[in-house]
Amino acid sequence: MPKSKVRKKSVYTPPVDADRARSSQAKALQPSPRWYAPVMVALMLFGLLWIVVYYVAGEQIPFMVSLGAGNFAIGFGAMVAGLIMSMRWR
Repeated sequence: MPKSKVRKKSVYTPPVDADRARSSQAKALQPSPRWYAPVMVALMLFGLLWIVVYYVAGEQIPFMVSLGAGNFAIGFGAMVAGLIMSMRWR
């Protein structure tokens, strides 16, 4: 049986934009700074402690009484900020 011809493939040259895309991906995959994880955990714990203190002793702390339902916004806001940071942590 006769062999088929071997076709020569042309050399692949990537487009110019591919180099820029790779360099931007490399920047996005760099590890987070050292302060990032402690701040993330501190925000989550701060939010949790804020809500616990509001439930336990909120009536005895004057500025918490004046905030009212805003205490939930502060506590959950801090926890959500920490959770959003955790999605970007590397």
